[in-house]
Amino acid sequence: MTEHYFSKEPSSQGKQYILSLQGRGVHGEFVVSSGVFSKSRLDQGSSLLIENAVIEAGWKILDLGCGYGPIGILLAKAFPDAGFLLSDVNQRAVHLARLNCKRNYLQNAIVRSSDGFDGIPEIFDSILLNPPQTAGKKVCIQLFEDSFYHLKNKGILQVVARHNKGGASLSKEMERIFGNVRTTARKSGYHVYVSEKRN
Repeated sequence: MTEHYFSKEPSSQGKQYILSLQGRGVHGEFVVSSGVFSKSRLDQGSSLLIENAVIEAGWKILDLGCGYGPIGILLAKAFPDAGFLLSDVNQRAVHLARLNCKRNYLQNAIVRSSDGFDGIPEIFDSILLNPPQTAGKKVCIQLFEDSFYHLKNKGILQVVARHNKGGASLSKEMERIFGNVRTTARKSGYHVYVSEKRN
């Protein structure tokens, strides 16, 4: 059976090592291992989202599908007046994200195990998502639909994807669900799509 980074219990041996990453004007050190997404470097999509995510002081933010935590942790370091919840279905990723929050001395971020929103009852000002496109479009669309109900009025879903590798189609689904979508950044084929919840 093929193992994916969105598998709940990775079976591959988890050899750990350290990655030094930068983004949004801050630096972080991360423990990574096999069985998690983009384990050898910060992928271009995540980097673009980190550099262009809309964050405001006092906001409550969900990093959905956080992996070992690069998006949520670097942004939590850059925006200490915002609160972050990092979640993932992958138990190894959850373990690593918790280690990395401690490693980077974060006081404004917590990590939770959750399959989509199954373990997340809260409502957020923003949800950040680098969608698991290899899990299939249906899974991504479900995450968008569930995100709508976990955002405050005027809250925003911020998604990064390769425009010509499924991203354009996903942005149309965001527009269908939210009634609006805009591109706020683009680089190397990746786009950041943002939809606002308007009651």
